Amino acid sequence: MTGSTEAATWADFERVALRAGTIRQVEIFAEARKPAFKLWIDFGPYGLKQSSAQLTALYTTETLMGRQVICATGLLPKRVAGFKSEVLVTGFAREDGAIILATIDRAVPDGSPLC
Repeated sequence: MTGSTEAATWADFERVALRAGTIRQVEIFAEARKPAFKLWIDFGPYGLKQSSAQLTALYTTETLMGRQVICATGLLPKRVAGFKSEVLVTGFAREDGAIILATIDRAVPDGSPLC
């Protein structure tokens, strides 16, 4: 397990929301140091947000397009090779480093919070 050994407060947790969004655009992120995609994700009333995601081991632009994903929102933007990444797409790392997306098994409205 990685991360801080100090427990987060409930207020810390509430500042970061986990929300459903639909991937509307995907591009290969050629400028990134590690293989990645540029994603534009629709969060309904919260707008279109962009993210850099290292998902190239198991996914293609075609398999990501239109997929609903779970993202951490409310984070400060992060610059990745000049690209503004506004949300974190969630997933699980395998032993070989490949990322498996955390999935939604039935469609929900974009922007819906995880509860």
